[in-house]
Amino acid sequence: MCYKLILAENVVLQNDENKIRDVILYNYLKKDNYKKQLGLSDYLFDSELPENTGRIDIRIMPINPFVNDDAYYIVECKRLDNSNVNGVSGLNGEYISEGICRYTSSKYSCYYKTNGMIGFVVQSMNIQDNITHLNNIISNSAFPSNTRQNIQQRKLADNFDYSYYSTHTLGNDEIVIYHLMLDFSSNIKEKSEIA
Repeated sequence: MCYKLILAENVVLQNDENKIRDVILYNYLKKDNYKKQLGLSDYLFDSELPENTGRIDIRIMPINPFVNDDAYYIVECKRLDNSNVNGVSGLNGEYISEGICRYTSSKYSCYYKTNGMIGFVVQSMNIQDNITHLNNIISNSAFPSNTRQNIQQRKLADNFDYSYYSTHTLGNDEIVIYHLMLDFSSNIKEKSEIA
């Protein structure tokens, strides 16, 4: 819903992962009127919190009922573009190594055995083709993604075709990672264009 609001409101975004995340978080998810409209009033959204050996992009803590300080979901955000789409050194490679692998290496916790990733698509692309590229990297790389099931489409909301999930092992547990691919390519402006 935040994605659709950003598109409808024609929000200008910089090609910067943290700035895109902050627009979603501070312009929508931390605003009471949007939280009520989106049915998210029972959740607390925070960013850039320390987590084991990293800093999480978005923490989602259920507040009603409050379980304990460790009971929250994590969403890791990564930009995606058309550069080196099958390589481990491009943004697709970072999506795996600095995204999925943060969960499978215990860099990030998985209290509910479910977390999420948001891919910020910053250049026009065929998103479904890019899912194939991401799965190729998972299958052919040395990244410790412990993947049991590659990224596959899973409908999470009406009128949105770019939601997916994958399953991974973490010790003796199976974890699920949901993936949302948000196409912001038409909203991205370079810093010189914004000024």
